[in-house]
Amino acid sequence: MSPKAEPGLLPRELIQLDARVADKAEALRQAAALLEAGGCTRPGFAASMARREGAAETYLGKGIAIPHGMVEDRDLILRDGIAVLQLREGVAWGPGQVARLVVAIAARSDAHIGILRRLTRLMQDEARLARLVTTADPEEIIAALEGAEAPAAEAAPAQDFAQSFDWVVDYPSGLHARPATEWAETARRFSARIRVRHGAEAAEARTMLSLLQLGLKAGDRVTFSAEGADAADALATLRVVVTGLSAREKAQAAEAAEKRAAAATAGGWVSPEPLEAEDARLVEGVAAAPGLAIGWLHRLETGPREVADLAPGAREDLAGAADRLHEALARAREQLGALADDTARRLGEVDAGIFRAQAELLADPGLVARVSQALVGGHGLAWSWARAIEETAAPMRASGNAVLAGRAADLRDVGQRVLALLDPALGRTAPLEPPPGTILIADDLTPSDTAGLDPARVVGLVTAQGGPSSHSAILARTLGLPAMVGAGAALGRLEAGAPAILDGTAGRLYLAPTEAELASARAFIAAEEARRARDSAARALPATTTDGHRIEIGANINLADQAPFALSLGAEGVGLMRTEFLFLERAESPTEEDQFQAYRAMAAAMGARPLVIRALDIGGDKQVSYLDLPREENPFLGVRGARLLLRRPELLVPQLRALYRAAREGARISVMFPMITSEAELIALRETAERIRAELKAPAIPLGIMIEVPAAALMADRLAVHADFFSIGTNDLTQYALAIDRQNPVLAPEADSLHPAVLALIAATVRGARAKGRWVGVCGGIAGDPFGAALLAGLGVDELSMTPRDIPAVKARLRGAAIADLRALAERALALPDAASVRALGADPALGGGTVAGEV
Repeated sequence: MSPKAEPGLLPRELIQLDARVADKAEALRQAAALLEAGGCTRPGFAASMARREGAAETYLGKGIAIPHGMVEDRDLILRDGIAVLQLREGVAWGPGQVARLVVAIAARSDAHIGILRRLTRLMQDEARLARLVTTADPEEIIAALEGAEAPAAEAAPAQDFAQSFDWVVDYPSGLHARPATEWAETARRFSARIRVRHGAEAAEARTMLSLLQLGLKAGDRVTFSAEGADAADALATLRVVVTGLSAREKAQAAEAAEKRAAAATAGGWVSPEPLEAEDARLVEGVAAAPGLAIGWLHRLETGPREVADLAPGAREDLAGAADRLHEALARAREQLGALADDTARRLGEVDAGIFRAQAELLADPGLVARVSQALVGGHGLAWSWARAIEETAAPMRASGNAVLAGRAADLRDVGQRVLALLDPALGRTAPLEPPPGTILIADDLTPSDTAGLDPARVVGLVTAQGGPSSHSAILARTLGLPAMVGAGAALGRLEAGAPAILDGTAGRLYLAPTEAELASARAFIAAEEARRARDSAARALPATTTDGHRIEIGANINLADQAPFALSLGAEGVGLMRTEFLFLERAESPTEEDQFQAYRAMAAAMGARPLVIRALDIGGDKQVSYLDLPREENPFLGVRGARLLLRRPELLVPQLRALYRAAREGARISVMFPMITSEAELIALRETAERIRAELKAPAIPLGIMIEVPAAALMADRLAVHADFFSIGTNDLTQYALAIDRQNPVLAPEADSLHPAVLALIAATVRGARAKGRWVGVCGGIAGDPFGAALLAGLGVDELSMTPRDIPAVKARLRGAAIADLRALAERALALPDAASVRALGADPALGGGTVAGEV
């Protein structure tokens, strides 16, 4: 029999049936009044509950909220008790949250734990919860919270809501993490309850994990249904998003198929001593990333980390645990956002989507519910989090669904990130530094493990689990590392340090290779390296048009260790070093010394090549919790970029000092300030910079600005008086010029930087710069689009900076054209009515164009 709560914890008089409240604040006041009238609390507890709402999440899920006071206000509690407000109409509790049972808690001891345990278990019984919301009998609520637990109700077949539409999945790869993330983000913008049903299985549209567990494949028929005041709007918007993603999914699938076909026809290595499948020297798996590697096996121990629970008799403070979990989740989202931004700059948007999808996993309310259930059961926070991750990941991994199995690895990855934030002692070990020539073998690898590998040391990857569509396999292909997955238990018998040949193209690992095999493999690798050297020599050529006009090509990178990769792809310098990455990856602001070392290291990596460093650009979509920035309704129109730097000298001054110290040591750097909108801002920033330069006796360095708002583009001639150069951020310029939030999944496809209005603003910037003899660069998305780059060159842009992997294609496009033709092309584009018409120019073979992917 379940333990019974202390008698009197929930008397009938502390239950208010069919309560009517105008808002959440009134619900808190009524609940506090019940507790005070019942002799549980002193006056002032309502204010304590209100402060708790500002500090931590109290919405448990499934319509249940558990408001309670602050830990430091326990002196306001006279005795343990709870009060229940039954809100049949519901009340908005948080974004996308509607509370229908408000269970207010006043507790000095652990007498309320039985109630909380029942609440978290009741969340699994939706039918009983629905009765509690409508019942006219307070005894039914008392029985549910204090009585013996009822057996779990059998799950009823999924039913659709009244408003709905059907759709047949036409994504070639089915529903995977990236589109599921966008479905969930769209659903959360509405208060309506939205369900996605496939056959007898249904998922809540707000949760990516729930959607993925449907296992949708191409050709599956699904029903989207909704109920609520904005149900019609929600379904209409979802239909636009869901169907609008089809073109992107099909294009990416086609691109992947082309790459696979190219790899298949390119020819792989053939062993001079063919081995049968049962040969002990051969381990077979699934080909995940092409290439051939010779190296030595190095085992990486992975898997769930053992997390100790609380000592017997110890208990977590529930309120404090909620605070710590809330803070850790927020920090993890910030870190994943920074990692996604950095990956986008280095490897491209598709790979960056891996980490954006990981951030979406943290939005799953089921995880928090599992943690809450374990906490009220008397377990520690770290143990509860680790258990919730493992309980969620285990069935996904065993599902037999390759997409779900891949997301299990992502879930464990993001779970480890949060665990390290909850307790630094549980963080990852020091970065892996195996000896050069390592073929890494592991049970599985997370995306974070893979993204952090050093290709100078690791030459190949082999895992027992995983599939070719896993996020780690995708990253391995991008990094150019041969990889084999799904090798199974055979890896357990391999000896660390043993020599091997990995054929990632065929999915084979050759153990104890013979001299003949080694000689053949070395010859194949040498031939491949010679081919790459020829390609690299072509990439190193300047972007000079057929009639002798040169456009400088830079890379967008953030760290010194990314420089060799960028240079190998043809970068002639760094056109954008984003310094906010130094702030987003830590729990406190980097010191002046930290920044100085980072800037000096980057300058050393680039040698005599140009290096443009952007001053801190925080705000908008880049938030840092420890800076305590004010919450704004529209952060893109708030205190960001230069506005923030001028208001927070404790951020600006150490950064400028670090930059000028690097210049004093010989670094060839230029600095640009973000989000400039007026001459006054630029003059104030230059004055601060000059004062610091004089104090440090440092040399003068070029000081430029980002052109990101229409005001700056239209005032370019006046701003050029005070700026040494301009760099156009086309992503933000497009957003502000077209009044489209580029994070809005419905409108994002329309935020096209090739819109004639955006091109006209770029042309105006170039004219203003030319009037004062300043150069103009572009570091936004269209700089890395070959057709976009051609248009920018035709508009008069001097320098283009982009993700390193985009450089070869852009250089090839510019080298194959005459500047006179590009200028004529730009004039034609400026005269067109919309972005689609401009892109049609790029697809016209008569103009030297081709198929151009849209910028999103």
